[in-house]
Amino acid sequence: MAKQRLQQIADTIQRVLGDVIQHELNDPRIGFATVTGVAVSADLQHATIHISVMGDEEQRKETMAGLQRARGYLRRRVADELNHMRFVPELHLKLDTSLDYSIHIEDVLREIAHEREANPPKLDEEQ
Repeated sequence: MAKQRLQQIADTIQRVLGDVIQHELNDPRIGFATVTGVAVSADLQHATIHISVMGDEEQRKETMAGLQRARGYLRRRVADELNHMRFVPELHLKLDTSLDYSIHIEDVLREIAHEREANPPKLDEEQ
């Protein structure tokens, strides 16, 4: 299948799931979750859904458990939107921790800058 078509399907799935997670799921375990990306297999049988969850480790586990429990409903909503397709991909939910990694790198860089301000390098006067 053409790459462009796969990307269109992935974008549609991302839009639908983002909307459903934010507005339709009533599970109290599901906190602030964002669909950050979707990768669809070439045969359209599988879709890996990358989800970023705000909160501590326990909140993330609870949110992912709630989303796993709602996978059937999520897949049905995707099927409603992709009604022209013969198959609806099986949804595989994956916690996206790239935002956490970015925040960690930013914190490390900020700490290094703070240390440099506190202890400026001494220039050798003989040079």
